[in-house]
Amino acid sequence: LKLSGTALLQRCVGKGAKMVQEAFRLAKEKAPTVLFINEIDSIGSKRNNSDSGSDQEVHRTMLELLTQMDGLKVNEDIRVIAATNRPDVLDQALTISDRFDRKIELPLPNEKARERIMQIYAQKMNVS
Repeated sequence: LKLSGTALLQRCVGKGAKMVQEAFRLAKEKAPTVLFINEIDSIGSKRNNSDSGSDQEVHRTMLELLTQMDGLKVNEDIRVIAATNRPDVLDQALTISDRFDRKIELPLPNEKARERIMQIYAQKMNVS
């Protein structure tokens, strides 16, 4: 299953948390499942003391994600993978070892790798 952190940020109060609940329910129903959350920084950034409605919704969505992850049993065939290009802004509650047990960093490609990437994606194009 694929979720986008930005898609979880809804204008309607409680919608993001409800989507997280539904995703985990579906993951359990369809297990074995890999649940991939892209742009997790949009819902999992460090909390502040803001009282704005949007910040509260982000906080509610992240709390639901934490609750659902904590509720997974070791023997359940569900794995949660998340991606971010901003690991520096993630809330510490997300990064404790019981929630995500590995951190894999992919550095930016060097010049040779970028050239190879361009070759792969431009192979069917007429470029000079």
